[in-house]
Amino acid sequence: MLLGDEAIAQGAIDAGISGAYAYPGTPSTEIMEYIMNSNDAKDKHIRTGWSANEKTAMEAALGMSYAGKRVLVSMKHVGLNVAADAFINSAITGANGGLVILAADDPSMHSSQNEQDSRFYGRFAMIPILEPSSQQEAYDMMIYAFDISEKFEIPVLIRIATRLAHSRAGVEQHTSREQNEIRLPSEPKQFILLPANARRRYKLLLRNQAMFEEASEKSSFNVYFDGSDKSLGIITCGIAYNYLLENFPDRDIPNPILKIDQYPIPRNLVEKIYYSCDELLILEDGYPLVEELLKGFLATGKKIKGRLDGTLPRDGELTPNIVGKALGKEFEETRPIPEIVKGRPPQLCKGCPHIYTYEALNDSLLEYTRGRVFSDIGCYTLGALEPFEAINTCVDMGASITMAKGAADAGFTPAVSVIGDSTFTHSGMTGLLDAVNDNSSITVFILDNATTAMTGGQKSSAYGKIEDICMALGVGKDHIHVIDPLPKHHDVNMEIFKKEIAYEGVSVIIPRRECIQTVARRLKMAKKIKEVHATK
Repeated sequence: MLLGDEAIAQGAIDAGISGAYAYPGTPSTEIMEYIMNSNDAKDKHIRTGWSANEKTAMEAALGMSYAGKRVLVSMKHVGLNVAADAFINSAITGANGGLVILAADDPSMHSSQNEQDSRFYGRFAMIPILEPSSQQEAYDMMIYAFDISEKFEIPVLIRIATRLAHSRAGVEQHTSREQNEIRLPSEPKQFILLPANARRRYKLLLRNQAMFEEASEKSSFNVYFDGSDKSLGIITCGIAYNYLLENFPDRDIPNPILKIDQYPIPRNLVEKIYYSCDELLILEDGYPLVEELLKGFLATGKKIKGRLDGTLPRDGELTPNIVGKALGKEFEETRPIPEIVKGRPPQLCKGCPHIYTYEALNDSLLEYTRGRVFSDIGCYTLGALEPFEAINTCVDMGASITMAKGAADAGFTPAVSVIGDSTFTHSGMTGLLDAVNDNSSITVFILDNATTAMTGGQKSSAYGKIEDICMALGVGKDHIHVIDPLPKHHDVNMEIFKKEIAYEGVSVIIPRRECIQTVARRLKMAKKIKEVHATK
């Protein structure tokens, strides 16, 4: 019984990977955690561990592929934005050892800033895309993805959504493969993207599109199911197939169905269902990619229903009920949720070190007008909510420092940045270098809780390095302060806060105290170890 993430991880292990690279981000985190904790992976000496960010993960994976080894790189959908430079160019370099990129999308933004659809990135890069509809398919597709990656010498993108990543089902495991031996590319200049070579490689990528399309047409993951009721044909993508099935408990669906799980879209199968039916309904979790493509290349004027015409909501994830309503099924209105069980906004944990930092930061800014605090991605983003209401922005990883710099450059000073320790080494260091180079009047709070807390307590790349990094980037030693974020140090801390916020230049304040959750886990583990030793 595996989560979708775990099925992907086990599939990668059984496919013969030599390494896995990732940066934690919901809903993809469990992929790397599964591989890191797998005895099978340890026995096979599979390289695992968290990268500083998704771009470094993608580039390291590309390097392992260059050496002829199979490799998996995983991230959430917005992480693909960070990795995009290397990702897009990897389609032109191609792959040597099998290279699979796993992007976990988050429709409805359960834990994300947007709900972008990673299939658009794969189409933009012009590489094969796979989208499983079940945990078994997620496992099987991982092995298949490495096969076609090495067959076509091209990276392959697998896209999943939150519900598949975090739901569990039985998975039948196959025989594990041996890892590749080190083997350099047969073409010595394959990975050198100087313009002359890049142009040649790009022409090769364009020529290979016909092979990718043929593979999609013949793929066992793209299936046409005929039906007697031709008034409506249904095209499903990925997990949307499950939402359709849940509306027919007996699995007796009268309409023709085209299940698309591999891209480029299989045009022959699409035309078959289109010309067989009066109308089409497109079920896809995410953006209306297939719906838009169909309206682009199908010539006749039959109605194509989906997210674009309002048959399905334009935003948010699909559900069985949403699909059922699109099929004309009636549902009883759900009863209102009683007040006692209504959801509450997320909040910082009791004892969280960020609580004091925000309270003190608010006090230190009382003499200034509001709107001066630029924040970042992490659990500390909850400082936007009551009772703190301490931050004014949250856009993307690392943006707190650069947005504060931009505001200061505009003359809006003082400007304050709040960023976590892991986010700082992910995307904040270059912004701090820009601020140092321009001597921008900003104060950067690097909230150091010694972990990547929001995604479950993974090791932070910044651990034990923050002050040295800041000094190496050019921040003056006299303007780097490590404080203990506790009320008993309030007077001393406030003096530092006020002095550095008023300073016309770059200063860094590092409130340092371990995350309360990792403390609890560490103490619990220590207690278990002590009990084990006591019984021996």
